[in-house]
Amino acid sequence: MTTAVIIDDVIEAREILKSDLKEVAPDVDIIGEADSVVSGAKLLNRESPDIVFLDIQMPDGDGFDLLEMVQRKSFKTIFTTASDAHALKAFKFSAIDYLLKPIDQDELQAAVKKARGKQDDPRSMQLLQENISRSIGKMEKMILNTQDKIHVVKLNDIIRCESDVNYTHIFLKSGEKVLVTKTLKEYDELLSDNGFLRVHQSHLVNVEYIKEFVKTDGGHLNLISGGYVPVSTRRKAAVMQALENL
Repeated sequence: MTTAVIIDDVIEAREILKSDLKEVAPDVDIIGEADSVVSGAKLLNRESPDIVFLDIQMPDGDGFDLLEMVQRKSFKTIFTTASDAHALKAFKFSAIDYLLKPIDQDELQAAVKKARGKQDDPRSMQLLQENISRSIGKMEKMILNTQDKIHVVKLNDIIRCESDVNYTHIFLKSGEKVLVTKTLKEYDELLSDNGFLRVHQSHLVNVEYIKEFVKTDGGHLNLISGGYVPVSTRRKAAVMQALENL
């Protein structure tokens, strides 16, 4: 049996979540509810749930205020949040689980399955707090989750990303290559507003590392760090325009 608590200031949201959990994860036992930061912290200091469903914004503070008040953090946090583009991007950069209200039952089921047996990683949580508090604009760091490590990397230390079917190779300034279980499309969506350019179906490049665009022989980019990446025919115009605007 997996135990959980729900912390949300809206009673209707708590009731809907409980009802959905009964349908998609009936073995999750709700052992407590709270409607504020203060009452939520008291609940978590009293109980030891496996999962905490936590609303990020409440009248007396936010989810981070609550987590700082909790003495034992041996649980997995799944944030529940409204549609805020900046906040959602911060969650993705920080590799923290969240559910978008109104909550989709399939996504809820997947989140519970993923959360079982896990605990919050303090580095991911700290980065999420930094990214959400940052004014809307460029993020500075992101989490790269691999099978054996969690990497916190600066975006300007990423040279390029290369697709490998459902995986992505991340090439870092240090010379390290990190294999991540996300598609290049996901990284394109995350990084396209942060100085990265999709130049090929299989390649995403940090424009800061582009040395020159060679138009001959099919077209490719020479990189400051050494090596090159191909530029697809249909992306040549976009690449030239992007480089002209640097």
